[in-house]
Amino acid sequence: MLTYRISARRIDGHGSIAMAKSAQVALDTDIGGRDDAMNPVELLLSALAACIIKGIERVAPMIHFSFEGVELELEAIRQDVPPQLLSIDYRLLVRTSETDQRLELLHTNVRKYGTIYNTLASSIELGGTIGRLQ
Repeated sequence: MLTYRISARRIDGHGSIAMAKSAQVALDTDIGGRDDAMNPVELLLSALAACIIKGIERVAPMIHFSFEGVELELEAIRQDVPPQLLSIDYRLLVRTSETDQRLELLHTNVRKYGTIYNTLASSIELGGTIGRLQ
């Protein structure tokens, strides 16, 4: 079992900060929002993006998958009452000369072994596509 820890603190009525290891992330905790920090939903989507990209970094050497770049676009749909996310969709683009079958194999493995991916998929509609980055 692994244990993860962060600490967070309120700076003022406009923002907060989260810290882990030697990293810091500005948090948009202002009721009016702010452009220079991510709000909680954007942080959740960022965690999913990091999970998917890290999964590619982990899986690619195991399946001898060659790639030069990865980009992700994610979108969450939120309802107001009760406030909750209904779905998350993503578009994963990989710059590679691998076949479509191998590209799908990569996608299958990323979905199967991603901690954040599996956690979210068990509680929300989570779907995405994989394609080629030009």
